[in-house]
Amino acid sequence: MRWTDIDQQLCSVARALSVVGERWTLLILRDAFLGTRRFEQFQHNLGITRHRLSERLGKLVEQGVLVKVPYCERPLRHEYRLTRKGLGLYPVLMSLARWGDDWMADDTGVPLEYVHRGCGKLTQPVLACSECGEPLRPEGVTPQPGPPLQALARDLARQGEKNLSIPALIGRSRPPE
Repeated sequence: MRWTDIDQQLCSVARALSVVGERWTLLILRDAFLGTRRFEQFQHNLGITRHRLSERLGKLVEQGVLVKVPYCERPLRHEYRLTRKGLGLYPVLMSLARWGDDWMADDTGVPLEYVHRGCGKLTQPVLACSECGEPLRPEGVTPQPGPPLQALARDLARQGEKNLSIPALIGRSRPPE
């Protein structure tokens, strides 16, 4: 499968990567969460070329992660703001930062600390069960096929397909509608 078709897989990770998996994209989003809104600010902070930044911002706008809002009439200038869809990436970035802090930090410590405004204390993101609140760990979670993968597995079994593991199923393209 070609990278340009990754959004056609029956896999939520692959579909998400089709939006945020390109170089620079997560750093652009990191800066947006830290308050950067204007093109020149992104370029200055990241050191990215104008062409690449324009391309990445355009895709994030096209995908509904950012919205362009005019802030100056003459000349017409826009800033980029996170949409609700974009704000939904906050846990992803917080988890990625936590992973970086845990596994990539040097002896000087973590570069950013996060204070929860509600209680005023330093906090770290924790992935927890939506039902019981227990922290989620790989050994405590069992993935199982949802309705689209169940239907695909049934169709493939009828056709005599033997390898119906979850990785084999989610790597497939969505069937045509």
